[in-house]
Amino acid sequence: MSVHLTAGGHVPIDEAWLAKNREPILEPGLPIIDPHHHIWDRHGETYLLPDLLRDTATGHDIRATVFIQCASMYDETAEPARQPLGETRFMTEVAKAAEAGRTRACAGIVGLVDLTLGERVTPLLEEHVAVSGGRFKGVRNRTAWDPSPRVRTNLEVPPPGPLNDPAFQEGARRLGELGLTLDVWAYHAQLPLVLDVARAAPGTTVVIDHCGGQLGVGPYEGKAAEVFADWRRSMAALAALPNVLVKLGGLAMEVSGKQWHTRPTPPTSEELAEDWRPQIETCIELFGTGRCMYESNFPVDKGMCGYAALWNAFKRLSAGASADEKTALFSGTAARAYRLSV
Repeated sequence: MSVHLTAGGHVPIDEAWLAKNREPILEPGLPIIDPHHHIWDRHGETYLLPDLLRDTATGHDIRATVFIQCASMYDETAEPARQPLGETRFMTEVAKAAEAGRTRACAGIVGLVDLTLGERVTPLLEEHVAVSGGRFKGVRNRTAWDPSPRVRTNLEVPPPGPLNDPAFQEGARRLGELGLTLDVWAYHAQLPLVLDVARAAPGTTVVIDHCGGQLGVGPYEGKAAEVFADWRRSMAALAALPNVLVKLGGLAMEVSGKQWHTRPTPPTSEELAEDWRPQIETCIELFGTGRCMYESNFPVDKGMCGYAALWNAFKRLSAGASADEKTALFSGTAARAYRLSV
C-alpha cells in the first residue's frame, strides 16, 4: 500500500484510523514532560495548540512540553537570518495561551538560529531569548541529510553541511556560553559528524533527536542488522561524552522503514514497545536514564500511532525501571536539559 507523504516527508494523519485503537492509560499519575513536538501551519498542514492539547488530554499526565523548530510562522519581511524570530514570537504567544491549563504547552522553545554565523550568532540568540520571555531554551538547525533522494524529512533538501562547518561548531560553543542547548536531528550515517560537534563544544549540552536516526528506506532498506551495528558504534562514541543527551522516540517516521500506516488498524502499545525495544534499551544502556528522555515527535509520528499508545509503549518499556529512573526518563532529564519545572 502506497501512501502519499506530506511536503515535510511524513505520513498524513488519519484521525478516524487512529480512533480504532483505544486502550487504557498505564500509570496515569506519572508526571511527563514531552520534550519534542511541533506546532505548524504550512503547506496545507495544520497542527496548532488545540490539536496538541487534544492529544495531551488523552489520559497521560503531561505537565509541560517543549516546542521544536519546524520552519513555520517565519517573518518573511525580515532578512533571512532574522526570519525565524517570527516562529519564536508566535510560539511565545502559544505558550502564554497555555500557561493556565493542565499542560504548560510550549513551556520551552527550541528555535532556528543559523549557527554558521559563528561568533556573530550571540546577539541573535540573545534576541530570541528576550522576545520569548526566557522560554527560548535552545537551537536546532537543518542538519539531517543523506545523498539518497529517497531519504527526506525536511521541507527543503539541505546541502550536506553544516555539521562539519567550523563556523557551525563555533556557533555551537556560543550556545553553551548562554546556557542554551543544541538539538541535532541527524541520520545514523551522520553521527560521526555530530561527535565532532559535541567534542568541539564541550560546554554545550547536545541533544540527539530521535534515537540517532536509524534509516530503513532507500539504500538502507533490508539492511537492518548492518544499520543497527553502525548506529550502535556511533552512539557508543557519543555516549562517552558527558555533554551529550538522547531523545528516545521518533521511531514511527517513514524514513525508519516502518509501515504501521498501511495496516487496517493502528499499532497497539504492546506492538510499538516490542518494535522499539532494541533501540530504546540500547540508548539507555549506553547513556543511562539520567541522559535519556522520552519524546512524542508529534505530529510527525502521529501518522503511524496515537499519542496515548505512544506513551503507553514507553511505559511498557520502562516497566522494570526504578521510581528514580522513571522520573529521569519521563520528566527529569528533559527538565534539566531545558531548565523547566515539572
